[in-house]
Amino acid sequence: MDTETSAQSSAVRQFSIFLINRAGALLSVVRLLEDAHVMVLGLSLQDSVDVTVARLVVSDPETVETLFMERGIPFGCCDVLVVQLKDGAPGLSQCLTAFLQAETNIHFSYPLLVHPGGLSALVLHLEDLEFGAAVMQNHGFRLLRQGDLSR
Repeated sequence: MDTETSAQSSAVRQFSIFLINRAGALLSVVRLLEDAHVMVLGLSLQDSVDVTVARLVVSDPETVETLFMERGIPFGCCDVLVVQLKDGAPGLSQCLTAFLQAETNIHFSYPLLVHPGGLSALVLHLEDLEFGAAVMQNHGFRLLRQGDLSR
């Protein structure tokens, strides 16, 4: 399998939305998704003075995209890799070492809220997703696909 096909099949879609900094803003989005039978599987928040950027990995990206469009909720999407860490959390240093050796930059990362297969998993946004997927596969890491997360 070529690297591009591998990276595309391994990519998971992440949504980014702006939340006003007020109590309950995140809860209202989570409840909206739950009402549509969508689970938040990964979550990262980046706070600023007026707004918070919420990054979400969800169980059903197509439903979320439709829901956000219907509700007029501005959002952005990008592809991320989800890497299952060898030996759970202790595998973090192995994962980071592989990226260091390959001289590839991690733009941001956060853990999943769920643990597929009982192991920790890490969401990664990289400067080169295709190359990052190849690095992880060459070092024996399992890349989780959207289908692995949506079960």
